[in-house]
Amino acid sequence: MVRGSRIGLFDTHVSHHVCWPWDLDPWMELNNGRTLTLYDLGRLPFSTRIGLIDALRANRWGMTVAGSSVRYRRRVRMFQRVEMRSRCIGWDHRFLYIEQSMWRGGEALNHILIRLATTHDGGILPPASLVAAMGQTDTTGPALPDWVQAWIAADAQRPWPPAQG
Repeated sequence: MVRGSRIGLFDTHVSHHVCWPWDLDPWMELNNGRTLTLYDLGRLPFSTRIGLIDALRANRWGMTVAGSSVRYRRRVRMFQRVEMRSRCIGWDHRFLYIEQSMWRGGEALNHILIRLATTHDGGILPPASLVAAMGQTDTTGPALPDWVQAWIAADAQRPWPPAQG
C-alpha cells in the first residue's frame, strides 16, 4: 500500500530509502545501476499518488522509460538514508518528463531526468491523453524548463541506431 494521500500532478512526492550492502559497488558506495532501481522504487508510489497508475490500469495502457539523464554529485555509502523527491515537470507531444533527486542533510546527492512513454496497442500514446485520463482539464501543461528542452534537442541529434564499430 502506498503511504500518503492523492497529490496534484505537479506536487512533489517525498520518500525515504536506505543504501543496503547489496546496493554497493566495489568502491563501497551506491552502485549506479542500483541508483536507477531506487529511482524506480520512488517513482511507483509517486505515480500512484498523482493518479497515473489508476489511469494506466483503467485504460489497459503501459508505461516505459524512454530515456534518462543522471547527474551524480555526492557518494551514498552503506546504511546511509536518503530522501528522494519526485515530481512531474511537464510533457511534450510524445513524452512525460519526471525529475527525481536524492538528498541527505539538505544537500543534493544526485538528480535524474526521466522521459516516460505511455504505450498502448497502437504504439505511443500522446501524453495529453494520459493527462486527461488522470482527470486533468488542462492537457497542454506548462512549458518545459530550458535545460529539459536542451536535453531533448541534444538527444534528437544522437544517431539511431548507434554505430556498430
